[in-house]
Amino acid sequence: MAIVELKVPSPGESITEVVIARWVKNTGDIVEKDEVLAEVDSDKATLTLNAEESGKIEVLAAEGDTVKVGQVVVKIDTSFKPEAKAKVETPKTEVKVEAKKEEAKVSSTPATTSYATGTPSVAAAKIMAENNISAGQMNGTGKDGRITKQDVLAALSNGLPTAQKVLSNSWQGGRDKDRAKMTSLRKTVAKRLVAVKNETAMLTTFNEVDMSEIYAIRAKYKDKFKEVYGTNVGFMSFFTKAVTEALFHYPAVNGMIDGEELVYNKYCDIGIAVSAPKGLMVPVLRNAELMSIADIEKGIKDLAVKARDGKLTIADMEGGTFTITNGGVFGSMMSTPIINPPQSAILGMHNVVDRPMAVNGQVVIRPMMYIALSYDHRIIDGRESVGFLVKVKEMLENPSRMLFGGKVPEEILLGL
Repeated sequence: MAIVELKVPSPGESITEVVIARWVKNTGDIVEKDEVLAEVDSDKATLTLNAEESGKIEVLAAEGDTVKVGQVVVKIDTSFKPEAKAKVETPKTEVKVEAKKEEAKVSSTPATTSYATGTPSVAAAKIMAENNISAGQMNGTGKDGRITKQDVLAALSNGLPTAQKVLSNSWQGGRDKDRAKMTSLRKTVAKRLVAVKNETAMLTTFNEVDMSEIYAIRAKYKDKFKEVYGTNVGFMSFFTKAVTEALFHYPAVNGMIDGEELVYNKYCDIGIAVSAPKGLMVPVLRNAELMSIADIEKGIKDLAVKARDGKLTIADMEGGTFTITNGGVFGSMMSTPIINPPQSAILGMHNVVDRPMAVNGQVVIRPMMYIALSYDHRIIDGRESVGFLVKVKEMLENPSRMLFGGKVPEEILLGL
């Protein structure tokens, strides 16, 4: 009998312990090599624990246990082998013929009408509509659970619908509480957010962007773009491109403080905040300043899929120089995003709303978005923060600027 001991791998530097979030397999299960056995929470991400060999497993730690990196948490008895999957045989022709005969017999019998549970009769539906009663408030006593006229009349005579029943559709009263243990990831995020508030001089400046030009480009080229690149063109790629150009003009916004030194990064590793089942994740697009719109779109799509499937690694989320977060997808009109340390700034996007704007002395309706830049005042001055946000606004409202270092073609022509 050969026993393989499965140890907790190191999720990354400086991480010494993890939490067993969930066992996918249990003691006594026979698994195949590389099959997922458990989900493990570290300070930075959720990882999976996979079987190194096929065999019968013995689990040595419970869900919720904190275990050390390198600790043995599973033993695999390799003398047990997974059962071979049964082959599905193709049905013989004779069976198919018999099946057709049976089908013909069934089809020759008189048709019977059946109703889904909760379906009202015509008479019942009319009375329910007149009294604003939904099918979910009724119990059908007719055939197959159908709601009859008598069911509705009986319910009305008993006081349905009453105000109390309508108001209690969500909250049902009571004084109960639920408690859940914080995950390692949530605890780490909480500590980092408090540290940002306590250790940085964080301020936020706001502006607004007329999204008309971006809307026009997307409407004109969305079909062709998807045909060529196999992905849609969204707002985030335009914002990422505008941000990288603006960072070139305002390098302090792309910098960070390291002890008593100021570090100015000469590249743009842009963190894109994405919503994942385990919470908010910030994977990074490396050297985004060198990417085209199509490259950015494909990069964001790949990272979003990895986040959704729980496959983001520590390497995917380390080393960003600037972050963009889009609260607009959840309906946020305006917010003050919090800096992602050790970075010094973060850009917040919000929802687009049609608003009346004064343009050339005329009041017109334009799709407007509020944008916010939270920044560390220790490294970024007010002039730089405002200038950076204005530069982002200029390039989004005149996208050709993204091709000419933040200038319009006429300025290049005149050498301005």
